[in-house]
Amino acid sequence: MKPLLSVFPTLLLTLACAFPALADKSNNMLDYASTKDIRDINPHLYSGEMAAQNMVFESLVLNTEKGVAPYLAERWDISPDGKSYTFFLRHDVTFSDGEPFNAKAVKLNIEAVLDNYERHAWLELVRQIDSVEIVDEFTVKLNLKNPYYPTLTELGLTRPFRFISPNSFINGKTKTGVANYVGTGPWVLTEHKKDQYAEFKVNPNYWGEKPVLNGVIWRVIPDRQTMLLSLQKGDIQLIFGADGDMLDMDSFEALMTSDKFKTEMSAPIASRAIVLNSSRAMTSSQKVRQALQYAVDKEGIAQGILAGSEKVADTLMARSVPYCDFASPTYIYRPTKAIDLLESEGWVLPKGKTIREKQGEKLQLLLSYNVNNAVEKEIAELIQDDFKKIGVGLTILGEEKQAYLDRQKNGDFDLQYSLSWGTPYDPASFVSSFRIPAHADYQGQKGLANKAQLDAMIGELLITPNEARRQELYKTLFTSLAEQAVYIPLTYSRTKAIHRSELENVGFNPSQYEIPFEKMRFKP
Repeated sequence: MKPLLSVFPTLLLTLACAFPALADKSNNMLDYASTKDIRDINPHLYSGEMAAQNMVFESLVLNTEKGVAPYLAERWDISPDGKSYTFFLRHDVTFSDGEPFNAKAVKLNIEAVLDNYERHAWLELVRQIDSVEIVDEFTVKLNLKNPYYPTLTELGLTRPFRFISPNSFINGKTKTGVANYVGTGPWVLTEHKKDQYAEFKVNPNYWGEKPVLNGVIWRVIPDRQTMLLSLQKGDIQLIFGADGDMLDMDSFEALMTSDKFKTEMSAPIASRAIVLNSSRAMTSSQKVRQALQYAVDKEGIAQGILAGSEKVADTLMARSVPYCDFASPTYIYRPTKAIDLLESEGWVLPKGKTIREKQGEKLQLLLSYNVNNAVEKEIAELIQDDFKKIGVGLTILGEEKQAYLDRQKNGDFDLQYSLSWGTPYDPASFVSSFRIPAHADYQGQKGLANKAQLDAMIGELLITPNEARRQELYKTLFTSLAEQAVYIPLTYSRTKAIHRSELENVGFNPSQYEIPFEKMRFKP
């Protein structure tokens, strides 16, 4: 293990000039540190941090570990044909600006989402909503084109079906932005200085159980080393992140043994994988993609990088995910098998060279990763070394998050790091997005001969009311993707948190992208 803070400067950035007075137990304010600013937290768009959106904006229903529960809607009825959902709203809810939350506000918000259809088309529910009908002041009816089994789950996602005060709309819409961030949630955004901090205070008129904390200061500290130093000093009390975007395992393990800190780890929540681009010249070959599968030492990633905190993934979706408990083609670490497949495709290793060639062209691939993620670089370097052993060159390119996301969309990669969306998105919302060129999944699959059939299969499985048929289609879909070696599953990821020991009730929501600040408190 690398020694924590061993080779870094010990001097913290001069944060005091940028940030408000430090929060702590004395003023019952929590200091949370993130590498990222909250940005635009309009929940009808996608540029803001989901954890911040979840603090301010609420949904009709709530996704819990036990299933969908009432939230802003006290209860609901589903028509026998599964095409109409009638929601009976709470009568005691107002937006934090005093505007009433009622059927009119619900209709206005849902129609604002639908008005930006192209942006939201990755989510099947947006495709399926036919109309929104006001029944009475506190009753609203959602009419669908087809019965859609994940309707309630997708209404409970962090975005886009969250509710904004009608007073915040700009010209009756939200797709170009909102005038201010006003929701019904337990927190109110009271101050925001871009790339410095955001301050959230308890909503004094919150309809539900109010948080114990008085507020949360979201501090932006891009450098993880500075962030850890701040935690050690007590300037912040919490670091929380999914998929290594805040924490590497060296830091996590180093603090586990200290009485001053506590560490938390969620249950396995999503799948880490590498997407292989079937549209690129080198990786268009199924045998080459299969070879790359056999070349990756997944156990080395799980143990060497993740310190045994995550289990090796043999399938893209864990068998615990709904509809995914079936036998599927798997690839274990077999470098000799990888070499055999490459040579059968004509990729030979010339004497004295380290990279295979075919008709004078080198087998040199590009893997891009998000440079702001604490573990992606380490995973990329290990894969680079694994590929070198079988004569495959791998260029690894670390980019700022937006450039990395742009590359996902335009398909300018051979391999790219990927994370499934996790609960409660998997598998329905995740596979729905396969059909839209907004993620690496679409680009990875685009070159497959049966891509059109796979998309049609997804369309059918999402709306069929027949449970057995739905299971059959999921099995066929994931089996085809495994046979064609589009994804290299790595491990099943877990969300991690480090906090000062005086902070209690640090836990996890079903979604890896939310942080349950409202449950946290300082020890009396």
